[in-house]
Amino acid sequence: MLVLVSTVILYVAGFVFLYGVIRLAVRHALEDLEARRPGVLRSQEVAAAQDRTFVRENPFVANG
Repeated sequence: MLVLVSTVILYVAGFVFLYGVIRLAVRHALEDLEARRPGVLRSQEVAAAQDRTFVRENPFVANG
């Protein structure tokens, strides 16, 4: 009986531990995404501006 009780306690504690680890990992991943978002948005704006400049300088690229 003691083995059964200890097995159930360890089993439940393992799931609680895994839930906590996964929750912590997701929280850190979301924080990293939020921290990188301004840089990604800025790089997209720069790339779009470079594309417009390239097309203006080379109109044959846009069939114009």
